Amino acid sequence: MRFRPLSPMNLADEVSAQIAAVPSRARVIIDGAAPTSPGTLADEIAARLRVAGRPVVRVSASDFLRPASLRFERGRTDSDARYSDWLDADGLRREVLDPRTHRVLPRLWNAETDRSARADYVPVPPEGVVILDGEFLLGRGFPAEFTVHLWLSAQAMSRRLAADEQWACPAFARYEREVRPLYVADVGVRADDPSRLAVRTASVSS
Repeated sequence: MRFRPLSPMNLADEVSAQIAAVPSRARVIIDGAAPTSPGTLADEIAARLRVAGRPVVRVSASDFLRPASLRFERGRTDSDARYSDWLDADGLRREVLDPRTHRVLPRLWNAETDRSARADYVPVPPEGVVILDGEFLLGRGFPAEFTVHLWLSAQAMSRRLAADEQWACPAFARYEREVRPLYVADVGVRADDPSRLAVRTASVSS
């Protein structure tokens, strides 16, 4: 497998162009651990698509976490729970990614208050794009027209995760082992150096 160097801004340009080529409604997943800033890339792509005339709805997986009583049932630093139990995958699929609906609930749960986000549904027109960012999003069977994964080596993950997040390293190692997200995403990005990326690309679905 070959990789080529690319700057973060050029990555956003290229991914935006590929998504813009999808002629109808599109669901896009930007997947990566927090140190890779998947939300930042998602925002950059959204901005470019809006300039190109495509309506965009932005969603973050952090607004689709399960209630604290379920997330922390095995403790607040259980890596397996973070990998498999924190995300409300059913809610995300139902409210955001279901291809039968033409509206999206951008936020379901406020993890800080541990209460419903009380958000309103947002319509998605026929040419609209829904962009979702977060961690551990691939390998779940989520329907999407385009996916990107921002990958860190184990060494870089340990180095760049915050001190109070080091306990999560085994979860990311498990994700790498079970899903191999760098290779299953349409665009796989090696992001050990955030300013000098290396990109593996595959064709976009239509």
